[in-house]
This record gives sequence, C-alpha cells and structure tokens, in this order.
Amino acid sequence: MKYTELNAKIIDRWVDEGWEWGQPISHDQFVNAQNGIWSVVLTPTKPVPKEWFPDLTGKKILGLASGGGQQMPIFAALGADCTVLDYSEKQLEQEAKIADKEGYYIKIVRGDMTQPLPFSDGSFDLIFHPVSNCYIENVEDVWKECYRILKPGGRLMAGLDNGFNFLFDADERTIRYPLPFNPLRDPALLEMLKKEDWGIQFSHTLEEQIRGQLRAGFQLTDLYEDTNGSGFLHEHGVPTFWATLAIKIDNR
Repeated sequence: MKYTELNAKIIDRWVDEGWEWGQPISHDQFVNAQNGIWSVVLTPTKPVPKEWFPDLTGKKILGLASGGGQQMPIFAALGADCTVLDYSEKQLEQEAKIADKEGYYIKIVRGDMTQPLPFSDGSFDLIFHPVSNCYIENVEDVWKECYRILKPGGRLMAGLDNGFNFLFDADERTIRYPLPFNPLRDPALLEMLKKEDWGIQFSHTLEEQIRGQLRAGFQLTDLYEDTNGSGFLHEHGVPTFWATLAIKIDNR
C-alpha cells in the first residue's frame, strides 16, 4: 500500500478516536463567524492574522489537506465559495456533516496532494493549507501545483513544520534522531512511527518549505512561528512550526 494511502487510513482511525484536528466547529462558532467573530489556525495555537485575508465574499477558496470541519465552515460562513481536498475519507465526512447541518454548499474532493491537483489553472483566489505536508515526502511539487491553480494575485497560506519535532524521542527531552527524518529510507524509523502511532511523517527543511515556494514563483509577504501547544518543547518556548503568506505575483 502506498504510504499516503496508509496515512489516510490512520487519520481515519484517529478521527473516529476523537482526534483534535478532526472535530468540526460548533453551531455557535459558525453563527459567530457569520457575525464577524472568528479565527482560524494554520499551526497548533496562533490564529492567522486577519490582515492576511481579503474580503472573502464570493472568493474561491481551496482547503488543501484541510478536512475536518474546522476552517472551511468558517470561510463558508464568511461568504466564500469553498472547495476542500483531503485524502482522509473521515475528514471529508466531517466536512459534509457540518455543511449539511449549517445549510451551505462545499465541493468535497478526495485526493492525494502528492499527485497533480485535480483543478484547472487559475481556479482559486486563496489556498489554505494547515500543517499536513509533514505526511508527504516531497513538498516542492505541491508548491508548484498551488502556484498553477491560483489566480494571479492569489494567496497561499501554509502551516509548516521546521523539523525540530523529528529530532526528539516521545518525551521531547532526548535528541535521538538525525535529520532529515525519512522513514521510507530507514526501516527503524518506520517501525518507531508504527509503535508510537504517529503515521508516516517526514521532516522538511527551510529550503524545501520556503525556498520551495519562492522557486515555484511565489512572493513571500509574511510569516510567524508557533509551538506544539503542549509538551516539553512548548513549555520552553521552542518554535516548531512556521506559517507563511505567499502571493502569486504573475501568471506564468
């Protein structure tokens, strides 16, 4: 079985077990968003700055690997035309359930983001991509596809790992693993991930994450750091994630 398919099945199980990132927003949160009271995250704790967003009324937004009913319902409540792509069937079921409950339409696409994205050139005004590319080996092709499917002037908002988490054992106190962390090249790492039930994850460098966006043609306009939200590294203020705002500056 391809590793992305295995990850999708693992995440399906996590959702059934109550995974934090697979629980949809409440009705009250949806109504609050309709009334202008809202926030969304790309990383564990920090809300995305409101100034990163244009007026979302009528904007075409893709939630890339953003299933689970947490961000896309907010954008729908703000008047956006929403599409979500995810490889986890359970995450997409959560999207469908909340859309039915709140009475809005969202296009739901099951797809593997390691493959060409099933959208035409220049389809979207905004791509919202929370931390998730830690579950794929090669991220640079994703940036190229994001650039292709955005309209000129379109925005890419991405949550990214910086690799620090992959250095440590589960207690976050002992540096145990070298970087890059790639379980497809090291059977011992694959066995450890299976034992810890972390899915098949990969570290990525600044060159892959941010330089990759620049090489795809994006202009980086803002970023911030975030922590895990809990645990030893969080308690010591160690940033383990970035979020970036990038703009498609031309129409190649």
